[in-house]
Amino acid sequence: MLMQEIILKKRNGQVLATEEINFFVSGYTSGAIPDYQASALLMAIWFSQMDERETADLTRAITDSGEIIDLSAIEGVKIDKHSTGGVADTTTLITAPLVAACGGQVAKISGRGLGHTGGTVDKLESIPGLNMALTMNDFVRVVSDCGVAIVSQSPNLVPADKRLYALRDVTGTVDNVALISSSIMSKKLASGADAIVLDVKYGSGAFMQSLEEARKLAAMMAAIGERAGKPTTVLITDMNQPLGRAVGNALEVEEAIRVLRGETGGDLLTVALALAAEMLVAARLAEDLNEAEARLQAALDAGGGLRRLQCMIELLGGDPRIGDDPSLLPRAAETVPIRAAATGYVSCIDTAGIGHAAQLLGAGRATKDDAIDPAVGLKMQVRLGDSVEEGEELGRLFINRRENFERAADMVRECVAVADQPPPMSPLIHDRIRSGGG
Repeated sequence: MLMQEIILKKRNGQVLATEEINFFVSGYTSGAIPDYQASALLMAIWFSQMDERETADLTRAITDSGEIIDLSAIEGVKIDKHSTGGVADTTTLITAPLVAACGGQVAKISGRGLGHTGGTVDKLESIPGLNMALTMNDFVRVVSDCGVAIVSQSPNLVPADKRLYALRDVTGTVDNVALISSSIMSKKLASGADAIVLDVKYGSGAFMQSLEEARKLAAMMAAIGERAGKPTTVLITDMNQPLGRAVGNALEVEEAIRVLRGETGGDLLTVALALAAEMLVAARLAEDLNEAEARLQAALDAGGGLRRLQCMIELLGGDPRIGDDPSLLPRAAETVPIRAAATGYVSCIDTAGIGHAAQLLGAGRATKDDAIDPAVGLKMQVRLGDSVEEGEELGRLFINRRENFERAADMVRECVAVADQPPPMSPLIHDRIRSGGG
């Protein structure tokens, strides 16, 4: 079997056989297939797409490229949650500890930033001392001890995805239904959870730009979950503006802490609670969403979510005091306000552009080998529909160096459009899709 023939076959729009997909995944994982050939096939897949069977085969091949975690030693239904990626989306740091506070067992393998989106691993690694590279035995121990563990992929867990994930980031092949589905679902299947809840983002800050594309992705992942015998629920949520106000690793951790402390809320909390409610129902810890929402609100009010987050941080070697004093997180040397050039209503926010501005400051990666500065980023002061006056603060940059500062500032100004009338507002949560068609 020749790799160039597989590339040509997919480039010409043909369907790949199971054996060809297995050959590619195993060969790339072992290093027998070089990056340039893998990049060519990824681009061919991006243009020609994959059908449900091909995508399921790709998911299974990636899953089988490494070890499968056995969570049977943990009592109860093990539940996992994942987002397709957005800007200021820190829901995992809110949902996972809240579900644990309600008796859930949350076992989550997370990734790093991809393109303009932030990664949960990068966010958590901004916490002093925290180590996310656990052995699988330690992963199981942390879940058993405090009901939640969020760790990074080990070299032995879906190694094919780890390599492909980084390559997609730098080859313009991120936003493809088959590649996103197989990447996400391979990690979910390999991590051993019994049920899966997914958040598919759509809009200007998401990889899926349209609601139709988001529904295709949601349906594909639900179908993969059904084929694998894992009950899967997918929410489709809006990403036409940053979900929270903070964009940047330590800044987002601080915002999640303030949500769990009951000091702030907004859209970030709304989506986090909706996902957490689905997780409780999937774990059979609540009869329906109404009961789940009531239990979660009680846990939030009592501080149970924050205590679970602090427990996990401590077991991962981090400083749990950040829950009481977020100033212990890395701090930028300088903050600079970005001001409105006109009076009117915030009519549009280029959310991906906001993410790229934070990336320019050092909060994200341009290449897979780039280092991240955990302290930098930005905070948005305005939301869609807000009225603003000329000279009013739209947001604030948090910087450690002046390199790219002016370009990032200009980008933020250009990303926030001001008009005479407020825009029509779309729903925050658009749809729910369950495996089996529910």
